[in-house]
Amino acid sequence: MDVLASGAEQVVFCSDPGSGLRAVIAIHSTALGPALGGTRFHPYATEDEAVADALRLARAMSYKNSLAGLDLGGGKAVVIGDPRTDKTEPLLRAYGRFVEALGGRYLTACDVGTTNADLDVVARETRFAHGRSEVYGGCGDSSVLTAFGVFQGMRAAAQHRWGTSSLAGRTVAVAGVGKVGSWLVDRLVADGADVVVTDVDTAAVERVLARHPGVDAVSDTETLVRTPADVYAPCALGGALDDETVAVLSAEVVCGGANNQLAHEGIAEQLTKRGILYAPDYLVNAGGVIQVEDERHGFSFARAEAKAAGIYDVALRVFEAAAAEGVSPAVAADRLAEERIRSVGRLATIRLPR
Repeated sequence: MDVLASGAEQVVFCSDPGSGLRAVIAIHSTALGPALGGTRFHPYATEDEAVADALRLARAMSYKNSLAGLDLGGGKAVVIGDPRTDKTEPLLRAYGRFVEALGGRYLTACDVGTTNADLDVVARETRFAHGRSEVYGGCGDSSVLTAFGVFQGMRAAAQHRWGTSSLAGRTVAVAGVGKVGSWLVDRLVADGADVVVTDVDTAAVERVLARHPGVDAVSDTETLVRTPADVYAPCALGGALDDETVAVLSAEVVCGGANNQLAHEGIAEQLTKRGILYAPDYLVNAGGVIQVEDERHGFSFARAEAKAAGIYDVALRVFEAAAAEGVSPAVAADRLAEERIRSVGRLATIRLPR
């Protein structure tokens, strides 16, 4: 893995044999402010795989934070190990000390394999851990506003494609009904949409069906992508949109909460050629990072929700720019994020009095 050619500002390798900690912290950019990004705890097969994931996710966070209008750069950390068996208080606290050693260049939060309670432990060693439990004054479960932001992005896509921001009467296929997916289903049902779901966790599906008897379920994702629907919402793992999926997808809009949905860069263009409107994941799923960022100011859910509602306007701007410039929404979103990083980030060159 050529770390120096990745474009990242800084990559830190963290090792503490006593606790078993093996982690990588990648800081992609601090042009807009300290790099905020979650900590992923995952049993990577190799160190190279862990580094590549950290670098990819850190870059996505730079773009996500920029589009969300936050004064934050992008970073990500990955801890190598199985969170079910390797996660311990000494390991989390050792990790916190490495975060603290960066002096605020990197702000950490929850991600796959970590929880609010884990961040409470990390915070015992660092001032720069966010997304903590509400009992400690934190923002709590960020999936609530992640789903809200995805819903706003979906409303914007509906407005752009069908001339109305309501999903009433539309069929939305949701792949993955964990925390984000289940909150999204709540929003969709309340808006009058017809919803079809699937998840590898049958208990998660059963919980959704118990709460919303009118929701339908199918056995697997392969069936779901072929199910007639207006919107496809990937809310599980990354790489959900690959060549095979795009070729058979029946939906006119793709808008979901999963990170890194495109299996490769060419997928965005394939979707455009098929006439499918793609809402870039790092644009629409930014509600969670908006919720976490608000914790830095003394958390107010109402204030964070109001900020996350702005995803609707940014998404519309991206769709309109893509249509006007003849590019995919992914390219248009990248350009918008990069322009803000350049224009606002350059202000750091204006020296202020100390």
